[in-house]
Amino acid sequence: MQRWSRSICRSMLHLLAVALLSSCSALQGLSADVDDAGDAGNEDSVFPQPAEGQLAGAASTPELAAAADAEYALITEIYERASPSVVNVESAFTVAGSDAEEKRRGSGFVYDRIGHIVTNAHLVKDADSITVTLHNAWVTDARLQGLDSFSDLAVLKIETAQERLTPLQIGESANLKVGQRAISIGSPFGLNNSMTMGIVSGLGRSLRSAELIGGPQMPGFDNPAIIQIDTPINPGTSGGPLLNSSGQVIGITTAIRSDNGVFQGVGFAVPADTMRRVVPELIERGRVDYAWMGLSVMPEDGGFGVAGLSEALGLTVERGVLLKGVARGSPAALAGLRGGHETIEVRGQAVCTGGDLIIAINDYHIKNLDDLNAYLIQNTVPGDEIELLVIREKRTFKAELRLQPRPNDNRPTLDCDSTG
Repeated sequence: MQRWSRSICRSMLHLLAVALLSSCSALQGLSADVDDAGDAGNEDSVFPQPAEGQLAGAASTPELAAAADAEYALITEIYERASPSVVNVESAFTVAGSDAEEKRRGSGFVYDRIGHIVTNAHLVKDADSITVTLHNAWVTDARLQGLDSFSDLAVLKIETAQERLTPLQIGESANLKVGQRAISIGSPFGLNNSMTMGIVSGLGRSLRSAELIGGPQMPGFDNPAIIQIDTPINPGTSGGPLLNSSGQVIGITTAIRSDNGVFQGVGFAVPADTMRRVVPELIERGRVDYAWMGLSVMPEDGGFGVAGLSEALGLTVERGVLLKGVARGSPAALAGLRGGHETIEVRGQAVCTGGDLIIAINDYHIKNLDDLNAYLIQNTVPGDEIELLVIREKRTFKAELRLQPRPNDNRPTLDCDSTG
């Protein structure tokens, strides 16, 4: 999280770190900045003027004008339908070691007519008090119903008449395509019900879970299937809905990647399919239990996933999860899966080889570890039995295992570093 303008939040991440989008203080100096930037008479105006004799824009045709009018009408209609469902969330905290109070400000949206509000976990975790402001400026206290820092999702509960509450329709994120429209509504810098628009610019990203921000990491699980967007989002937008062209929620804005704490064209949203899995459990139980297999793999970035290692290791496929090791006593170990047993050098890096290669789970063919984790998070719970399709030394077989809850500690693994 970061404090904007002249105040800086203690936990803001620097140097290309992922910054959570809660606004940690009231914006200071905004009006002066806007006045300077918007001075049309200033020679240094940010709005360039066309040179003499140069046209300001290309000539339009009736067809183009009609298409533009239809586009504007669609976006306006989405805003008019969705904005009454978007709320402002403000949480107060006592600063450790003092009596000072700190506030975090962000967004959320109405989930149902009985008063459940969905927002980001990092906005409300450990809050002394939480306030929700509806679109018409009606303010009420909120109670924390449930929180899951791993997915950075939280559910609040407010008490109010149903007529005040207009739930948003939850869409699906599994079939999103890069280039699709991505619309954000939230409260950047406290400016309630602000809309910005862009596109889905990437899919299948992963983020360090919010539970790891500012604290020790035990298992160190990443949040997979994250949506990357170029939609402008800023502090105060965090927790607000990301919408498609039908006005359905496809994600929840949560973070940006930046080297200076300012939006630089890369934002992230938790996908709707993760929310479909997590939110009902938060409402019912206040927490979420995730399934665990107990796998250890090589870091897949830098060309060391299955596709990048396929030629060097003589693999017969270019998709899947190559096991470096399995945790002792884990579902994977109990099912007889094996980690690597030989270390070789590939492109100057030590690679643990000889382990099993998982290529499918329940007949769903996986691309990589993030794809496998996304399937587990969105489709399974502890206790489920799953079937894996595995390649071992060019032999393909099926392995069945029963998923366990995620452990609270790191388990030793059987791999190149521990076997023999």
